[in-house]
Amino acid sequence: MPTDDFLDLSATELSRRIADRGLSCRELMRATLARIDALNPRFNAIVSLRDPGALLAEADQRDAELARGERRGWMHGFPLAVKDLSHAAGLPTSKGSPLPPRTPARTDSLHVARMRAAGAVVIGKTNTPEFGLGSHTYNTVFGTTRNAYAPERSAGGSSGGAAVALALGMLPVADGSDMMGSLRNPAAFNNVIGMRPSRGRVPDDPDEELFFQQLGCEGPMARTVEDTARLLSVQAGFDGRVPLSSPHALPAPDDLRIEGEVRGLRIGWLGSIWSDLPLEPGVLALGEQALATFRALGCEVEPCTLDVPRAHNWSAWLRLRQLLVGGKLGAYMNTPALVEQLKPEARWEIEQSRHLDAASLFQASVWRSNVYRAFLALFERFDFVLAPTAQVFPFDAELHWPAQVAGVPSDTYHRWMEIVTPFTLAGLPTLNVRAGFGEAGLPMGLQLAGPIHADLEVLRLGHAYDEACGWGDRKPPVLG
Repeated sequence: MPTDDFLDLSATELSRRIADRGLSCRELMRATLARIDALNPRFNAIVSLRDPGALLAEADQRDAELARGERRGWMHGFPLAVKDLSHAAGLPTSKGSPLPPRTPARTDSLHVARMRAAGAVVIGKTNTPEFGLGSHTYNTVFGTTRNAYAPERSAGGSSGGAAVALALGMLPVADGSDMMGSLRNPAAFNNVIGMRPSRGRVPDDPDEELFFQQLGCEGPMARTVEDTARLLSVQAGFDGRVPLSSPHALPAPDDLRIEGEVRGLRIGWLGSIWSDLPLEPGVLALGEQALATFRALGCEVEPCTLDVPRAHNWSAWLRLRQLLVGGKLGAYMNTPALVEQLKPEARWEIEQSRHLDAASLFQASVWRSNVYRAFLALFERFDFVLAPTAQVFPFDAELHWPAQVAGVPSDTYHRWMEIVTPFTLAGLPTLNVRAGFGEAGLPMGLQLAGPIHADLEVLRLGHAYDEACGWGDRKPPVLG
């Protein structure tokens, strides 16, 4: 195999070759650093890269462990860049903002500690928008991350650096986080896989607020559904320090199997979810074309409707997000010098949060509960539901956010991602799978969701679909 062709192998195959001593951790690290050196200056996916000499030394340590018959886990020797909203010991957590201190983190975030324990070597961080706000990865600290298929376009976000690094073979797998589609949208924009797990499947950081933070979560990204499932297995698992974490265990990565019969499964096609939700021309058509692949697998596909008013869903979303963002960032507003360094979207969220009262938050929670009940009603008829992952194709990277969608003005900076919000509010396991490419050659994805805790079932269907659709074979132009 030519010098670095193994970088394009699945992570599952890389893990097997490393375990069998057919590929050394040093070889993988050296090739990874070479590809980062060649491509990252143009695409800006990986930031805070550690010293190459130190990384090769750590890779040598992993090889020495294997020589002694010691294998840490499924990720043994994997280069890992951690999303820059999470802590990785020894590296600063910038969160894409000039405000957090630049001192290195002393400990790993919980899911990072689990990946490191499984054998990963942390090489740096992946770029993210400031405080993860907005599904477009740019900030004043590191600049803009470029789409892997069209560098003049947005990479999506907030896990944009992770998605681009995956698409370009700079990482075998990647972690991300998702509140408003941040594991789904960049995966769709870069033709990779991203999964928002069931609420609580991957525990939040035990040092953060433990009870109200129920919209955002950590999760896996990869180039294949199988790799996504195995990384989820590494990240997942109950932790008593996180009381809302799920007690439902997953098989260990090496024991996990997601092949299975999908014939006869019932899928509800939500389309745009609400008839008045604007989608850029071509988005819906790609999704409808993908339905033929599900039918060819023997699935039954029917149109369906989520029986919840769009206005209630959006109002619940705005209020609950403002509560969380305002609570977390509000202290910055007390210092004028710091306020000026906050992006306008962060200031807006904080200012809006100060108008919330108990009655409005309780009503938001009721409306959120109704979204969950509406999905429960659908799951009486269907095993899974489908919708487009985004309302627009990757847009001009120089924009802050789309000012309009299909001629409809955007009244907030995140209105163009409204289509992901009901899945977040309901806490459903939601997998971005590839939908194909629009007329301009830009990628798009589909959200495949199932009942709460049905993560493996969603992954099994997603795996069958992804194997059949063939879109994973289409590589970024820069890879030839």
